[in-house]
Amino acid sequence: MDFLNGSIKPIYCKYLKAAFGSAMITSIYSIVDMAMVGQYQGPNGTAALAVVAPVWNIIYSLGLLMGIGGSVIFSTKRGGIRGQGDENQYFTAALIGSIILSVIAWAAVLLFQEPILMFFGADSTLLPLAQEYMYPIKFVFPLFLFNQMLAAFLRNDKNPELATIGVLGGGIFNIFGDYIFVFTFNMGIFGAGLATAIGSAISFLIMITHFFSRKNSLALVKPENIVKKLQEISVTGFSTFFIDVAMGILTVLFNRQIMKYLGTDALAIYGPIINISTFVQCCAYSVGQASQPIVSTNYGAGQGMRIKETLKYALYTTTFFGVFWVALSFIYPNLYIRIFMSPTEKILEIAPGIIRCYASSFLILPLNIFSAYYFQAILKPKAAFIVSVFRGLVISGILIMILPVIAGANALWLAMPITELLVMLYAVHRMREYTGELKDVKEIA
Repeated sequence: MDFLNGSIKPIYCKYLKAAFGSAMITSIYSIVDMAMVGQYQGPNGTAALAVVAPVWNIIYSLGLLMGIGGSVIFSTKRGGIRGQGDENQYFTAALIGSIILSVIAWAAVLLFQEPILMFFGADSTLLPLAQEYMYPIKFVFPLFLFNQMLAAFLRNDKNPELATIGVLGGGIFNIFGDYIFVFTFNMGIFGAGLATAIGSAISFLIMITHFFSRKNSLALVKPENIVKKLQEISVTGFSTFFIDVAMGILTVLFNRQIMKYLGTDALAIYGPIINISTFVQCCAYSVGQASQPIVSTNYGAGQGMRIKETLKYALYTTTFFGVFWVALSFIYPNLYIRIFMSPTEKILEIAPGIIRCYASSFLILPLNIFSAYYFQAILKPKAAFIVSVFRGLVISGILIMILPVIAGANALWLAMPITELLVMLYAVHRMREYTGELKDVKEIA
């Protein structure tokens, strides 16, 4: 597979299929858990997993910080004219960074679980359920970070299929394991956590087989000036990191505002919304992850026309995903509720309005998330930073806090549609500007 000379369309489609599978199956961990627990334990179980959702956002985002940040530089170095020969120093640095971050995150979960979950929105009813779910996951917590990091490097090392197989293997086990542990063995929410923990271990074991294959060109080497390289990786990967961690921050803000203004029934509805939003984000991730190795390598080689062609296919894909998810949400809003819980009549009555309002943001969400990947791939970290931080914290956070005060409690659900629209205006402007600046080596010569 030749990023620099091969036909763009088949390469992009191949990577899109692999990245889409990886991204979607990753979301299966929490989504299947919520569906099974909601059916077994009702709205309280769904609400408890909504409380746990920010934990996933944080650990996945740390994996993306090292994985995307390191692999973007890895591919750019491999591209040619902008520097070469030290790409594996960035792989080694990313691995070291992943180990450090996983130890810190693991210690936080082991030592401060109760205050963390309380901060994320748990009350005296939901806390025991959230802790029961987290118990088996604590034993393998670092693997969730390493799986994200490894998948990014496998895609950039021209083995996207194995990344997909790894995530798919763990996801399939999680689906069947959830049913067996939750219902057959009557383990409830603990069984869902156990299935997720084992699934992550399966994914990890599959992905590390890459290092014993002929395709592997990743190697551990002694990195020069590791602090500087970790800084480069962190700057490059920050925007992707923040996109995911921001979802956790927003979930905390939404959880607290919902409990303050709307109550437990609304929080139970927000649980499925989180998971559907995770699906939509994963669609956007897949476009970004499919495009990034192609764009980064060709940017390193100075082949602007190939980057523009890749961008064209990516924009078609984000448009399709946006239209699909908005249409599904508007036509079948209560489908989400019935999948994720055994609902009460009150929940079925109020859910459609809430879901349709929030889901209008799905039309633009894929484009905004992809734009951050694109800016990273062409080494424009400032633009990627602005998109991810303003979308994930500044604009959205302000709106979540003030809309219920100035426009009533239900205006809370408009926070994300307004945020996505404002961010899109900036993202499209910068994409046009930076893409117009791209030159081809033939033009330069």
